[in-house]
Amino acid sequence: MARFLIKRLLSVSLTLFAVSVVSFLMFFALPKDPVTGMCPKNCNAERLERVRQELGLNDPKVEQYAAYMKGIFVGRDLGSAQGGKCEAPCLGYSYVNSEAVTDTLGRVLPVTLSIVIPAAILWLLLGVGLGMLSALRRGTLVDRLAIGFSLTGASMQLYFVGALLLLIFTYQLKIVPVPHYTSILDNPFDWASGLVLAWIALAFLFSAIYARLARAQMLETLSEDFVRTARAKGLAKRTVYGRHALRAAITPLVTIAGLDVGAALGGTVITETTFGIQGLGRTAVYAVRGGDLPMIMATVLIAAVFVVIANLVVDLLYAAIDPRVRLS
Repeated sequence: MARFLIKRLLSVSLTLFAVSVVSFLMFFALPKDPVTGMCPKNCNAERLERVRQELGLNDPKVEQYAAYMKGIFVGRDLGSAQGGKCEAPCLGYSYVNSEAVTDTLGRVLPVTLSIVIPAAILWLLLGVGLGMLSALRRGTLVDRLAIGFSLTGASMQLYFVGALLLLIFTYQLKIVPVPHYTSILDNPFDWASGLVLAWIALAFLFSAIYARLARAQMLETLSEDFVRTARAKGLAKRTVYGRHALRAAITPLVTIAGLDVGAALGGTVITETTFGIQGLGRTAVYAVRGGDLPMIMATVLIAAVFVVIANLVVDLLYAAIDPRVRLS
């Protein structure tokens, strides 16, 4: 297991290194002067040149990249034009927000995490559970209802479901307050009530997809020889379904769940826009509109980190579910 973990960590490190190199070259090695994008307002020629010198943009690209990565791990001095000393992890300075990029991310990352993680727990429990139940009750009323639920959820869009939830529960019934973010450390109840509609919308749409996938995987697994052998041995249904069939059927779902959660953590743009919540997704959109290159690059790196870590978790879960994976 240790060897398997080391191999995966090395793969993660190489992937993140490649992403950092590509994103840096995209934003800082293009013919367009990156300083004009980072300082679009109130920047005369003298100030632009001072910022360029303090950032080392006249240095070779390799030295610029090394300085950027140094800032992430040990911090760096950005000069007076960019707020002075930037503590690690330093991702640069945003002229659009007039603050360090890490300060902005420190505000919006908890918002995105608070939206995605509880919603992911809900959609996995509901979707996988409903799909498995539908497969075990194939042809019954439960199965037809589950299929109808999955088809309904898969055919809808988040902005429609979110607007419908807001109209019913916030503006008409007045059961749930207008969506907002409060730190869970300050007020757990206010934190949950402000995000519950976003959780429900995401959970409804994703669980419908996972219900269909789980049903198909479970039906396929139930037709396998090892399941028929377990039944022939006289094992209890709970053992056959829970220990053998479920374990085999859930493996492909783990991969899909890891990718979905990783991508969602990289920025739930539509969710945040629908419910008027400022998270990583909307921050990335505003950065693109404003030409805020340091913020754009930071959101790209953060999204890559989430996706890579999610895949690492998937690999570890694979190894726990199927020990044969550790030999690969």
